[in-house]
Amino acid sequence: MMFKVRHSLRVHPRCYSTAPPIQSTTLANGLRLVTDSTPGHFSALGAYVDAGSRYEDPLRPGLSQVHDRLCWRSTEKYTGTEMTNTLMQLGGNYMSSAQRESMILQASVFNNDVGKMLETIAQTVRYPQFTDQEFAEALQAVDYEVQELPYKPELNLAEQLHAVAYKNNTLGIPLFAPRERVPLIQKKEVQQYHLRFFQPGHIVIAMVGVPHEQALKMVEDNFGDWNSAGHNMDKGAVTYTGGELCLPHVKPLYTNQPELYHMQIGFETTGLLSDDLYSLATLQKLLGGGSSFSAGGPGKGMFSRLYTRVLNKYPFVENCMCFNHSHIDSGLFGITVSLVPEAGHLAPQIISHELAELVAEKNGLTEKEVQRAKNQLASAVLMNVESKLARLEDLGRQVQI
Repeated sequence: MMFKVRHSLRVHPRCYSTAPPIQSTTLANGLRLVTDSTPGHFSALGAYVDAGSRYEDPLRPGLSQVHDRLCWRSTEKYTGTEMTNTLMQLGGNYMSSAQRESMILQASVFNNDVGKMLETIAQTVRYPQFTDQEFAEALQAVDYEVQELPYKPELNLAEQLHAVAYKNNTLGIPLFAPRERVPLIQKKEVQQYHLRFFQPGHIVIAMVGVPHEQALKMVEDNFGDWNSAGHNMDKGAVTYTGGELCLPHVKPLYTNQPELYHMQIGFETTGLLSDDLYSLATLQKLLGGGSSFSAGGPGKGMFSRLYTRVLNKYPFVENCMCFNHSHIDSGLFGITVSLVPEAGHLAPQIISHELAELVAEKNGLTEKEVQRAKNQLASAVLMNVESKLARLEDLGRQVQI
């Protein structure tokens, strides 16, 4: 068995102070394994790949999205039908996701099924077949999703905001393929994408609920003989350009949906590796917000600034909340608002006013609301990591970056 122990560690204090030590091992081929052996009836496991739309060619976007739709399909060992049947027998709790800086495959299964689920992940990561039929089906799925995007402002606004903030580079490369590009995508491009990024040195395997030595043996059995093809990662320097974009109004698809105007205003931040992350997370919780239908208690945001000062005050506002998109070396922080068309001209005033009030002498931040936001943030983090899947992704992504 060819592996070397890199280190054992605990992640920083925002995690679980009473949990067993989190252990990490790096195999000889560069693949990293990290485990949290907290016991339970279920285990969670996943693969986190250094890939995503950030690393694509700006002139040929969309490959991450197409590749994601080809996960859990035909492999060297399984046909597409056999893969689906195997996953269903394991409980069907699995997913894949293409993001700007990561490709994720993860699942939750009974403890006895961890080995079998890891094998399906290994097959998907190492030996995808990309059959003609499956490739055609993936393009159809992508085309449908792209057509739906204008009618899903919660997804489309974030996509457009990144495109403006980082024009034609890295984080601004589309995560969703431009519709005109979809018919031009060739299977060979996806195969080359896979060969370039899906290499052992670009992958973290994370497990929660599995003893480290047991996990290490399974990972060695599935990935230990995998030799790197020598492709180097070039993350590319992020260039924040800024700017603005106005899109024509799109009426809702269905008559029972409200007709709204939407606006986002965002500012560049320093990203995940800066200590500013903690201040921004606290500020996001303090501003909070939600929809006009979200009344009901502290967990619904009624003690946050945007809820009490915007949603409670203006009946024409349907949704107003703070967002914080954090990436490895940059990010976007701001406010989004959705309101009736007649009040559309008020959107920039509402956002700008609430951001300015944070540092105003009269209505600026108070110690009481800052402390409350810190308490809410700590509570939310601890409640989230009660979920093994949430803890898994937190662990995998921390080690990855």
